[in-house]
Amino acid sequence: MKILLIIGDITLKGGAERVVSNLANLFYDKGLDVEILSFYKKNEKSYFFINPDIKISFFHQKGHDEIKKGFYKLVYKYYESFIIKNRYKDKDYIIYNNCTQFPFFKNKNTRYLKIQHSKLKILKRDKFFDTLIILSSKELNIWKKYYKDVRLIPNFLSSLPKENANLEQKIILSIGRMTNEDTKGFFRLLDIWKVIQKENSGARYRLHIVGEGEAREKLLDKIKQEKIENVMIKPFVKEIEKEYLSASIYAMASYFEGLPMSLLEASSFALPCIAFDVNSGPSDIIEDGKSGFLIKDGDLKEFALKLQLLMNDLNLRKSMGQKAKELIELKFSKEVVFKKWQENLS
Repeated sequence: MKILLIIGDITLKGGAERVVSNLANLFYDKGLDVEILSFYKKNEKSYFFINPDIKISFFHQKGHDEIKKGFYKLVYKYYESFIIKNRYKDKDYIIYNNCTQFPFFKNKNTRYLKIQHSKLKILKRDKFFDTLIILSSKELNIWKKYYKDVRLIPNFLSSLPKENANLEQKIILSIGRMTNEDTKGFFRLLDIWKVIQKENSGARYRLHIVGEGEAREKLLDKIKQEKIENVMIKPFVKEIEKEYLSASIYAMASYFEGLPMSLLEASSFALPCIAFDVNSGPSDIIEDGKSGFLIKDGDLKEFALKLQLLMNDLNLRKSMGQKAKELIELKFSKEVVFKKWQENLS
């Protein structure tokens, strides 16, 4: 079985890039013939580990922001599809991830799939795919109204850590890309933290926000101008497990998620998690009241109350953290998820 994984830019360090890296390694370890095609190349090499025996090709030798826009870009997508059709005639499956390209030109013996990382948005170009893979069960029935073949295959963790976080520490952690759209909700997380500080609950704790992006300086300005205390903005690090191990609670204030890798990872380190119950993602990972808390989207006051509840109760943190780890092992290990891929690639 020959598989091509396609992504926008494998050299970036986001969740989708991590998913593709993990998936390529898993397929290779299971004896499948897999390679990666990245449309763009902003950095010199992949940020996440990819087995050196896996071939990686680049359509462009520069980043997405260096490519011409407008009419040229629109026409070029058809040209890209034509080149891929002719270059990869031997592939049984071509799987697109986190890119705007689509298979306008197709080989008869190739099945074209798309992993849907973004929020529910019906696009005409998605009709060119034979199968849509979605990550969250919450939107499965909605997607099925618009597309013939929709499958549910979640993200997975490439390995499960043996070590658990020390929940006696006084650090609340949140990780993600800092965009101007504020998809990860870091600005409202700071507003929640302000509520907690007003009630003097935040004096013993620190909030660590880990990430990079164009909104980083705006976050720092908000912290400075509004005099928000006990907050640290930290850059991404490859040894991200150190951040999880140093925390006692994981907080996610995202407006949208596919199936967040950071929430999977936090749970695997036995961290109790709290997140807004947005349309997809967190509810597949968190069992409300058992492994963490799901908060009605937009209810900042309730988020603050539940976060304080975790901050003030070590036994609750321990029981929820242990349940979170058990759920990850049951639902999101690579062996469990690979079986789902086998069923869909047979």
